[in-house]
Amino acid sequence: MKEKRHSVIVQLVEKYSIGTQEELAEKLREAGFHVTQATVSRDIRDLKLSKVPSGEGGNRYVVFRQDDSHLSAKFVRILKDGLVSMERAQNLLVVKTVSGMAMAVAAALDAMKFEEIVGCIAGDDTIMAATHSTEEADVVISKLEQMLEG
Repeated sequence: MKEKRHSVIVQLVEKYSIGTQEELAEKLREAGFHVTQATVSRDIRDLKLSKVPSGEGGNRYVVFRQDDSHLSAKFVRILKDGLVSMERAQNLLVVKTVSGMAMAVAAALDAMKFEEIVGCIAGDDTIMAATHSTEEADVVISKLEQMLEG
């Protein structure tokens, strides 16, 4: 039952802009699950859902998929050592790095296989990472900030 509910939660947060536990609980009830706020809270923690800007002035939950084969400590270390700043310009993520580190950081981003990133172009100290939308660029920024904090 828990696995099925988790699967439905992932589908719901990918389909709808859900910003609160109450909204998620309501969507789950509509889908036939009888849940309490405590259950929804545990599910959010278990699934490692993250809140990101929704583009409508609020926040929404997203699934932060962490595949250890792609997010090895080596790639995170490269990001921590090389990344200086990130800024969104429409659907582009502009990443500033330490001089000479852009290629290594871009290679790490590519290896992490973020589904939001269409591709990266690296210079000496700047990377342009293209996403499909401004919302996806915000999601990537949020994911990278979470990784750098951890």
